[in-house]
Amino acid sequence: MRTLYLIRHAMPDIPLGERWCVGGRSDFPLGAIGRLQAALLPFAPELRDVTAVYCSALTRARQTAAALCAAPTVVPGLEEQDMGEWDGLSFAAIREKFPALYTAREKDPTLMPAGAENESEVRARMETALRRILAESEGELAAVSHKGAIASLLGSREGLEYTSLTRLRFEGERLLSFELLGAPRPALTDEVCEALLSAAGADEALRAHCRAVAALADELGEALREKGAPLDADALHAAALLHDIARGEPDHAARGARRLGALGYPGIAEIVRQHHELESAALDEAAVVYLADKAVRGARRVPIDERFAASAAKCTTPEAIEAHARRYAAAKKWRDEINRLCGAELIR
Repeated sequence: MRTLYLIRHAMPDIPLGERWCVGGRSDFPLGAIGRLQAALLPFAPELRDVTAVYCSALTRARQTAAALCAAPTVVPGLEEQDMGEWDGLSFAAIREKFPALYTAREKDPTLMPAGAENESEVRARMETALRRILAESEGELAAVSHKGAIASLLGSREGLEYTSLTRLRFEGERLLSFELLGAPRPALTDEVCEALLSAAGADEALRAHCRAVAALADELGEALREKGAPLDADALHAAALLHDIARGEPDHAARGARRLGALGYPGIAEIVRQHHELESAALDEAAVVYLADKAVRGARRVPIDERFAASAAKCTTPEAIEAHARRYAAAKKWRDEINRLCGAELIR
């Protein structure tokens, strides 16, 4: 019996704000979230024994497969369903340009735009592609394809989120069974966090800063746990390592949080969201990461006063000056509280 994992590609860089008809003629690359999703694939335990990786020719599939294999094999037939004259258009544009068919498809989705493939045609080419893959390879395999193409085999689109795995069992060329496994959600170990930072484009200086913040957060967390604080050491460490995953972008704390939330780590995302502007009134993981970040400049630990004195010159508007004062006050408050609770000057 052979095992083949069908993987839906990661999230492409589709314009936000409306839905798009992204089919076999639409060749979008991966976006920021998609690159992070793809970076998690090598940590899926199901894929550890894969001996060969295949993909469609579309950029979003090739970039996803490249996370598993430097040179994945492109196989014709794994492409997304061709949606004909609708392909690559927003649904708002489709509704305006093809109002009658758009309305009719709401009641009968088997009605197709001109030039589109139907599901049976997609299934036939997918089956041909998989037979080719099985015939020319040995061991466990992975193939990166697309939602509609995979659904043509499974009979349903339900559960086919970005980077979701579907395990197919074959006897020869005959499909015996399939099992939806979902997208990988590995524990955020140092190795996984480093892979995410790399996928986000973090340079070595930023990585060094994140490691320094994580090291200080670990020390503070350990000291506080000894005093009875109920802090999650793993969440604290991972959030500190990833707090600047969107650094260099506008509103980077919120953007980083949204991306981590999209990966399936809502708790880590909430800590990251608050690392620049603390909202928590409790001495929790968010407060510790906030303070650790404010006590590290570059990769060097510095007094809170020095860090805020250095950033004050950047504040040139009344709003920025007010925000700077608010953040400085929060940092001093938690510095003094942690030092008091622990009976030592852990933060200067």
